[in-house]
Amino acid sequence: MSNEELAYDFSPMIKVYKDGRVERLNDTDRVPPSTDPKTGVQSKDVVISQEPAISARLYIPKSTTTSSPQTKLPLLIYFHGGGFCVRSSSSAKYHSYLNALVSEANVVAVSVDYRLVPEYPLPAAYDDSWAALKWVASHSDGNGSEDWLNKFADFQRVFFAGNSAGANITHNMAVKLGCEGLVGVKLIGIVLEHPYFWGTEPVGEELITPAAAREYMAGVWRFACPSSSGSDDPLINPAKDPKLGELGCEKVLVCVAEKDVLKDRGWHYSETLKKSGWNGAVEVIEAAGEGHSFHLGDPTCDNAVAMKKKIVAFLN
Repeated sequence: MSNEELAYDFSPMIKVYKDGRVERLNDTDRVPPSTDPKTGVQSKDVVISQEPAISARLYIPKSTTTSSPQTKLPLLIYFHGGGFCVRSSSSAKYHSYLNALVSEANVVAVSVDYRLVPEYPLPAAYDDSWAALKWVASHSDGNGSEDWLNKFADFQRVFFAGNSAGANITHNMAVKLGCEGLVGVKLIGIVLEHPYFWGTEPVGEELITPAAAREYMAGVWRFACPSSSGSDDPLINPAKDPKLGELGCEKVLVCVAEKDVLKDRGWHYSETLKKSGWNGAVEVIEAAGEGHSFHLGDPTCDNAVAMKKKIVAFLN
């Protein structure tokens, strides 16, 4: 067997070779926590669990050091994207994005670092994310292990957000919270940025999407969750989830991009949610002419600025 024989090729994210090697592509841009010179946002890394290995990057805005007396701020829990198999809470693009979002929205943020596929197949990332949420909730009485959360976070104004696979996690955590509750936490809303949902039946313009692109989306899910029934698993296709109406928040913002192959899934999610018996408010915003996760690659473009402005308003 050649060392170069591939078992899986999901370029531009990841390649897995038949000898077991895993090659993550374009995924080396890690940055340490810091005090951001541009915004004054402070960040630090915390260990949530040693085994399994779960950590998070915490962010507090400049206002926490300048305003007195200190008022509690909304709490944003963020889940990074990357097809469940790449990226991290310390990836440069996510770190930069959260510095800007925390500053402009004046919120406290927790960016969760969950275990990645293929070393840890799903549901590991879901399990880790729920464990992280329970750890965050342990601070709701002001006596948790992390002072920033005890002092600055308002647990009656909690939001979840995520990008791509992280938006998928965001949705699934909100459904789990709606079904099981999370003591001390009131989830107000969720933000789904270019959510990674799929399904066997095409929706919208997926009817004219090239077969290779459709197979890529379905294949990433099979790779990430080998135990899954496939693209109609409720974890990847919320329209097939009988618990969708249990979504545990009162408002949802879905962000889609015109040239993203996942665009119609975001619209379909909104339409399905409205019919599910859930009694909250859902809004979809679409960025014209943009592709998947454009706001991370070009955060100063007009559409990215407009998208962030919309999210900031949603968090307040």
